[in-house]
Amino acid sequence: MKVVVTGATGNVGTSVLGALAEDPAVAEVVGIARRRPPATGSKTSWVERDIVRDDLVDAFAGADAVIHLAWAIQPSRDERTLRAINVSGSERVFRAALDAGVGALVHASSVGAYAPGPKDSPVDESWPTTGIETSFYSRHKAIVEELLDELEADAPGLRVVRMRPALIFKGDAASEIRRLFAGPFLPGFLLRPRLIPFVPRIAGLRFQAVHSLDVGDAYRRAVVGDAHGAFNLAADPVIGPDELASVLEARTVPVPARVARALTDATWRLHLQPTPPGWLDLALRVPVMDSGRASRELGWRPTRASTEALQELLAGLRHGQGAPTPPLDPDAGGPARLGELRTGVGEKQ
Repeated sequence: MKVVVTGATGNVGTSVLGALAEDPAVAEVVGIARRRPPATGSKTSWVERDIVRDDLVDAFAGADAVIHLAWAIQPSRDERTLRAINVSGSERVFRAALDAGVGALVHASSVGAYAPGPKDSPVDESWPTTGIETSFYSRHKAIVEELLDELEADAPGLRVVRMRPALIFKGDAASEIRRLFAGPFLPGFLLRPRLIPFVPRIAGLRFQAVHSLDVGDAYRRAVVGDAHGAFNLAADPVIGPDELASVLEARTVPVPARVARALTDATWRLHLQPTPPGWLDLALRVPVMDSGRASRELGWRPTRASTEALQELLAGLRHGQGAPTPPLDPDAGGPARLGELRTGVGEKQ
């Protein structure tokens, strides 16, 4: 089996490549990235392509499956660029897979595609994927779900799988996650138990997480099996203020959601951090997911608790951990993170 992976150098992509390399059913893996990494695996070759501008059909030729992971979080202050990558780029990937005669397409959707939902009663994959309007990430994920609906109607012979994971963590992605969401001013040494004095107790702040390696295994299972449709991916427990406080050995302090949102908005507008307030809206409003279908149909079960994945990420943030690919490079922000400051903290890629 030959598998092509877009966005193969990032947090999830590197985990997917590792999982595919270990499966005897996979003979060849082609990683698609804008910047070729220095390291390659025994089964993996690399093709430099930009999903927005370059021809993709030739890169997909002969593939049994395409896994589409390429997605942009930054620049958060330029939605036109983000939409060109996330929406138009995804559409180009889907059409190229169809034109190349690929048998299966596995797409990285997200919990962020879901409409607002309950925090105390997990929802399955039938929950509406209309997104959270105030989050560009959620809007784009929801639009791409609609594109997949159209693709399935146009090409009933194409096997389409949609993965909808929770927040995805691993230590090797820590430097990238810090650059994307926290920015250059976050001191890593503070992310240590007992040094953070309190965790905000915000109504509705309950979210799920899953380790990147477990997500990589889910993609592998979807590719080599005969899965169709959508799959929620999350590990237990659901993380709320009490779980965060336990991990950080901190106490909780009530904070109104409107205050947290105003602070997030103000610091984003002042270029102190790169994350707009739509991300907080997303965290407070998306539902808790039931991953039972992935267990039943893929045989997938997370091997690490959500809190273990979070602890690994925090340790990676403290130590400036990364990996030898351009997105995961711990030095990608430049000396003293000056490169991040020059890009305007979320203004440019």
